[in-house]
Amino acid sequence: MSRVNFNKKGLWDLWKPREDSNGEDNGQVTIIGGSGLFIGAPLLSLITVSRLVDMVFLATPEEDRTTANKARLFSKLKSVIWIPRSELDKYILKSDAVLIGPGMMRYQSESKRAEERGSIRIYDDAGTETKMLTHYLLGKHPDKRWVIDGGSLQVMEADRIPPGAILTPNKREIQLLFGTSPFPFPSPKSGEGSEVRCLEEMAKKYSCVIVGKGAVGYATDGHTTYEITGGNAGLTKGGTGDVLAGVIAGLAAKNEPLLAAAAGTYLVKKTAESLFERVGFAYNADDLAENVFEVYKNLIDSDK
Repeated sequence: MSRVNFNKKGLWDLWKPREDSNGEDNGQVTIIGGSGLFIGAPLLSLITVSRLVDMVFLATPEEDRTTANKARLFSKLKSVIWIPRSELDKYILKSDAVLIGPGMMRYQSESKRAEERGSIRIYDDAGTETKMLTHYLLGKHPDKRWVIDGGSLQVMEADRIPPGAILTPNKREIQLLFGTSPFPFPSPKSGEGSEVRCLEEMAKKYSCVIVGKGAVGYATDGHTTYEITGGNAGLTKGGTGDVLAGVIAGLAAKNEPLLAAAAGTYLVKKTAESLFERVGFAYNADDLAENVFEVYKNLIDSDK
């Protein structure tokens, strides 16, 4: 097992557009997410993805066809093609990477959790719909480059993880997906712990890449593990995980999964540090999404 600290030199390994690029040369991504309760989650992912690739296709619930919902959805960003979920297969096939899960319903409400009876999880209609859609798409397109986040991680079964997929779970989602207890990731001074080995074992077992979030972040494929330090407590705010998933999905369109996961985690942490210098902890996920690629450019320029 190789463990490596990821720093800004790793950003130079990321794919960059050619000067003579044509339309669609620089990547296409489909985002599947959203619900009546979490309409903002896929938008946060969308803001970041759209800054990296040539085309973004967004599939939200059918009710988003209504004028009111579409006005809210596209009030901040218009460079997106909204697609009905009934046409997902066509757009997934033409995409370089697919992000599924941000804002998708886990349960009908936050107070109505899934019941767990032995090894069987029982969900309400909203969670069941997310689970069925997630399993169907992952099974039908196993060779696609998947980034799996949010609601999909909370309801799917681990044996449905496609090889090469990137998972961005929080501690609760790790517990639900792999049956492990939630655990805190170590602080920079506490060294390597069993929680990192757990992520490495699961990544190796399912041939995927797993991102571990915390004061110290991790990106591992079970063979190589990147440790990513930095960031601050502002990254605990709602929506910051959707930004991270979007950054990783945008990078995954043209980069190998492990590099995309490590570089995305590093960029989000560095953006949090940049925002803290300006406003302390008084920033939110919108600020993070709007600033991450300015920070990316500054980091690259500082090495020239």
